[in-house]
Amino acid sequence: MKRELYLGEVDRHCQCDPSTSRRSFLISSAAATGIAATVPSMVWGEPSRTSAAETVIAELYQSLSKEQRGTVARTWGDKSRLNVNANWHITKPLIGDKFYDTKQKSMVHEIVKNLTSESGYARLKEQTDDDDGGIEAYSMAWFGEPGAPHFEWMLTGRHLTLRADGNCQDKIAFGGPVIYGHGNEDAPKDNLFYYQTEKVQRVFDALSTEQRGRALIHSNPPPETQVQIQGTKGRFIGISIGELAAEQRSLFEDALKTILNMYRDDDSSEALSIIEKQGGLEKLNLAYFSKGDLKSDKVWDVWRIEGPSAVIHFRGSPHVHAYIHVKAIESHS
Repeated sequence: MKRELYLGEVDRHCQCDPSTSRRSFLISSAAATGIAATVPSMVWGEPSRTSAAETVIAELYQSLSKEQRGTVARTWGDKSRLNVNANWHITKPLIGDKFYDTKQKSMVHEIVKNLTSESGYARLKEQTDDDDGGIEAYSMAWFGEPGAPHFEWMLTGRHLTLRADGNCQDKIAFGGPVIYGHGNEDAPKDNLFYYQTEKVQRVFDALSTEQRGRALIHSNPPPETQVQIQGTKGRFIGISIGELAAEQRSLFEDALKTILNMYRDDDSSEALSIIEKQGGLEKLNLAYFSKGDLKSDKVWDVWRIEGPSAVIHFRGSPHVHAYIHVKAIESHS
C-alpha cells in the first residue's frame, strides 16, 4: 500500500557544472558562524523562469498537442502536486511511451540534466537505469502554464521526484519536496547514495560520548514522508549543530554540501539562503537512529537533518528513500 502525504499549500504569488557553487556554500558557512552581515545578499542564486531547465520546460509545454495537454497538464490547485511519495506516477503516460515524440523525450532528458549537477545527473541516470530501466519509465506533469502566475513541472517514478517552478513559489527551494533513492538491498554499501551516509557518519564519529548520547535516537524515526516544515517554534530531535565545536561543524557543513551537490547550483544556493535566513546552520539538528542499523556495524543508516526551514530525511535501510524539503515559514504561535 502506498504511503502518501499531502502537504498544505506552500506558495505565495509569484514575483513574476560538477558540483554546487563553492562560493554559495562558503557564504552559508559564514552565516552559521555569525559573519553573514558582511556578505551581499545579491550573491545568492536562485532559479528563474529563464533558467536552463525552465526554458526547456516551457518549450516542451508548447510542443504538446491538445490531446497531450489534456492528459498531462493540470491546474495549479490539483492536489497531486502536493503529493510526497518515493514510488508513484503523477500521470499515466511514461516518457518512453509513443504518447511522446522523439524530440519531446529528448527534452525531458535535457530538463533532468539542467536540474542537476554534472555528477548528480550521472548518479540519477544510473539510479533510474537500475531501478526502472531509465528515465523513459518515469512520468511528468505540468501544474499551471509556464508564463502564468503559478506553474510547476514535476517528474516522478521509482525513487525519484524532481520539481521546477522558476522560483514561482516564495521562499521554497527545489519547487517543493524532492526525493531520491536506490533499490540496492543486497549490498547496502554499493547503494548509489551510501556516500552520503559515510559523510554524515563522520560527524557522529567526531562527537564526544556525551554528544553521541544526544545525537543517537533509540526510538522509531519519524515516518519518512513526514517532511512538513515546523518553523522556529518547532521541536527537533538529535543534537543541535550550534552546539558543535568548529571541527565538528566543519564536518557537518561538508556533509550538507555533499547532499546538495546533486542538484543545480541555483536550487542548492537558494536552499542554503533560506536556511541562513532562518538562523543558519546552527539552528539545524542532526539525529541518527539505531533502528535500521544494517549489518549492526554502528554505521547509522537512518538519519535526519531538521531545523526551522529544512528537513532532510535519509532512510538507508533496507534501501534508500531520501527526502529534501527547504522552505521558510512564519513561526507557529
